[in-house]
Amino acid sequence: MFWYRNLIKLSKPTESKTPITKNLLQASLSHFSTANQPPASAQAQPSGLGPTKPHDKPRVVVLGSGWAGCRLMKGLDPKLYDIVCVSPRNHMVFTPLLASTCVGTLEFRSVAEPIARIQPSISSAPGSYFFLANSTAVDTENHEVHCETVTDGTDTLDPWKFKISYDKLVIASGAQASTFGIHGVKEHAIFLREVHHAQEIRRKLLLNLMLSDVPGLPEEEKRRLLHCVVVGGGPTGVEFSGELSDFIRRDVHERYTHVKDYIHVTLIEANEILSSFDDRLRRYAIKHLTKSGVRLVRGIVKDVRPENLVLTDGSEVPYGLLVWSTGVGPSPFVNSLGLPKSPGGRIGVDEWLRVPTVQDVFSIGDCSGFLESTGKPVLPALAQVAERQGKYLANLLNKICKDGGGHANGAKDMNLGDPFEYKHLGSMATVGRFKALVDLRQSKEAKGISLAGFVSWFIWRSAYLTRVVSWRNRFYVAINWLTTFVFGRDISRI
Repeated sequence: MFWYRNLIKLSKPTESKTPITKNLLQASLSHFSTANQPPASAQAQPSGLGPTKPHDKPRVVVLGSGWAGCRLMKGLDPKLYDIVCVSPRNHMVFTPLLASTCVGTLEFRSVAEPIARIQPSISSAPGSYFFLANSTAVDTENHEVHCETVTDGTDTLDPWKFKISYDKLVIASGAQASTFGIHGVKEHAIFLREVHHAQEIRRKLLLNLMLSDVPGLPEEEKRRLLHCVVVGGGPTGVEFSGELSDFIRRDVHERYTHVKDYIHVTLIEANEILSSFDDRLRRYAIKHLTKSGVRLVRGIVKDVRPENLVLTDGSEVPYGLLVWSTGVGPSPFVNSLGLPKSPGGRIGVDEWLRVPTVQDVFSIGDCSGFLESTGKPVLPALAQVAERQGKYLANLLNKICKDGGGHANGAKDMNLGDPFEYKHLGSMATVGRFKALVDLRQSKEAKGISLAGFVSWFIWRSAYLTRVVSWRNRFYVAINWLTTFVFGRDISRI
């Protein structure tokens, strides 16, 4: 994206809204339009990427860079398609290991894989691009996506709006954390879905540790600052609680001896923790978390305030760090689309992951779900579901193009072959140092293998190490694990 780098070099914060800067941006973006354009003085802004011509390669536009979108782009054949990705981040996050970065077990870059490494044609092929932008609307009638560039902060460049024409559109924009309309969650809690969330949690945790050591601080305030509250007893909440308790026992007790008796972790869950796991594994997790110092509270949060949260029974829980991990729901972008919805508000798709009411639009990942008319249940928002859908759709789109249906409206009556089928491979979660859970059953009611303890922890680490996208990041993760084991976690606040 040389136009964006050039713009940053040529712009100053105090002059970013001047006509000179806007003319430079207009000139830099003008090469994206394939349509005939009026003179620059008469043009308000460039139109973006215009429709492909019959002799050109068809264009696949992918909205999102999560598990589903990145697996799709990895499987697409760049000899068949021009690939355009639109996302507010230029990397994929390996979410199963994200909790480990909050306490320094892993470095942040170990769980972030650049999109250009996943699909090299994005940065090398003439007709393929990555745009750091948000999708704001989809015009299915004209086969266009409306986008707006992402800017950093309020004193930077104004967002630039542009359009991208597509032959095939894949909506893989993911979901957002569910707050259930509870007041104060967005303002005071930190979610754990992106690398910047993990960075914020780490900075907040270490800041509170250092502030609590200041002379003269009241004991009640010290206890509040060092009280870490996690809301949500799913795999993410349990794994973060386990990592945090291990960090406290191994590193905080050694390096912050003056405050080691004040720091505590509380996990709040409305029902049962790890509800999708085997009952024996859940009991093991409860026993181990309690033994490691995590306080388990069953309750429903009613209100979140700057320094405490209120449960429905009226009790107040003070906190210095609040991490919110209660599942996901549809994003505002998904809600704004005039497309059919599945139960739960996701984009409705058929057995081939198509949006059946429009041509050439597909949806995969956490933002999609089977329509009721298919008779299939809405799949859970899991990484393995998204990855499997991305792989299936990549093969399907490659087949469509080879059969001559790659261009817009070219696959109306085409036989798409076998529909998508999902088979659950099992679930895993770590609960602290050298302990993990492995549940290989296909469903909660089915029979199968379920393990807990050190062997499960070894399987958990081995499985995720092999699933990390690139050899580069596998090397980073392995070295980080070894360094942490030998020297302990780094407690620098950077």
